[in-house]
Amino acid sequence: MRRKTSSALRVAQVLLAVVSLLVLGGTAFAWSKLNQITDGLTRSDVIGAGADSPMGEQNILLVGLDTRTDAQGNPLPEDVLDQLHAGGAEDGGDTTDTMIVVHIPAGGGNATAISIPRDSYVQLAGKFGKHKINSAYTYGQIARKNELKAQGESGAQLETDSAQAGAKTAIETVQQLTGLTITHYAAVNLAGFYYVSQAVGGVPVCLKAPVKDSYSGADFRAGQQNVSGAQALQFVRQRHGLPNGDLDRIKRQQVFMASMAKTILSAGTLTDPSKLDALIGAVKKAVVVDTNWDLLGFAQQLHGMSAGSINFVTVPVVSITLKTPNDGDAVQVDPQQVQQFIREQTGASPSSPSSSATAPPSSSAGDPSLASYVVDVRNSSGLDGLANKVADKLAAAGYQRGSVTNSATRRTSTVYYGRGQRSQAEAIAEKLGGVAVAPDNSLEKDHFRVYLGQKYSDDSGVHPAAAPAVMEPPAGSAPEITADGVTCVN
Repeated sequence: MRRKTSSALRVAQVLLAVVSLLVLGGTAFAWSKLNQITDGLTRSDVIGAGADSPMGEQNILLVGLDTRTDAQGNPLPEDVLDQLHAGGAEDGGDTTDTMIVVHIPAGGGNATAISIPRDSYVQLAGKFGKHKINSAYTYGQIARKNELKAQGESGAQLETDSAQAGAKTAIETVQQLTGLTITHYAAVNLAGFYYVSQAVGGVPVCLKAPVKDSYSGADFRAGQQNVSGAQALQFVRQRHGLPNGDLDRIKRQQVFMASMAKTILSAGTLTDPSKLDALIGAVKKAVVVDTNWDLLGFAQQLHGMSAGSINFVTVPVVSITLKTPNDGDAVQVDPQQVQQFIREQTGASPSSPSSSATAPPSSSAGDPSLASYVVDVRNSSGLDGLANKVADKLAAAGYQRGSVTNSATRRTSTVYYGRGQRSQAEAIAEKLGGVAVAPDNSLEKDHFRVYLGQKYSDDSGVHPAAAPAVMEPPAGSAPEITADGVTCVN
């Protein structure tokens, strides 16, 4: 589902500390400060020199690294690691806790920030096999680190050189999954949330219910609150104990980015020299960008963007409980569905890099006139395999298969439709035995979403035209709960 942020949050234009960099670049007041940031940023040679043109299409991979070193490869202070519940500097491999591709069309225009669940089970680039996508960086990094150690390299140089190999593996893996050509790369380390949120005096967030998680250290009350330092990292890292696991964490990251960008652009930050200097220092500690990225030129491109020009979306998932041979439970994704979704969200043309991969097969066995209608199926019945069975049935009838996944349990079944497409939804409902239909204006044209409830049966149910029912709102489309403009999340 494509959702535009409100005008108050439209400046949430990337990730974390990188948001700081880009929104400062789009603000006339802080233009002189941009040189202070770009001159001191750590660079990494991970993207080829001809990857993009000054005003061409941009696909920026933003990653949040679970690393115990700073941008220069030096170990994080022990007191910071203790507050972050991160263990020692030697603990754990470096994985990508956050992966977002920001797509900006050629010449500027509406930008789309595409979140990829960190546990997505995919084919990794190179010869590393099939694993969770967040481990692509780790596999590439460790393989290169072992080679460099054998050659006698050590210390900060070893960390930065092996990190470069990890970044390349992550970039290639994301390209394989999305079909997009990555033009630029930016990474923020484990302590980035810590340093940047402290620099701006905290970031407002809001929770629907209190949480306490021993894994991340998260311990928050319900309602609106300000988080900074270790609490900011705990807020965006927690996934244990959340109803939808990694998907809820993605939602937290998205609202945190929006709130932080709003905070950065407030007068309290931009007119306070000490806060601005602290922000610049935090960015330099936390961020690595690719060598060939002309950030001043890119900031000029951003400066011409229209208001309300950012959309936060998440790639479709098939299941959040995929059993894997060696990686435990993972998120199941279908690369063809992902690439089709990205084409729809970004408006990519057939000649663009994103369409180089094979498109989803058409349902030629069914009615060809239905092939333009995409139908997502959500299993809210509690019965294993029902969503796939229904999706197969609709595909056989000629409809294009959309995302298929589980959803919160509900009693009734409903087909949701966008503006002016009730009759098409009723045709789908009839195929499913006469279930209810209801509008959902967040849906794009020719895109439908089916929720299968506990009472679903192919040969029973009352058609809505005969006996209108009280519709349950689709998951995720109900009006968001907010507190002073801050979206409340799980």
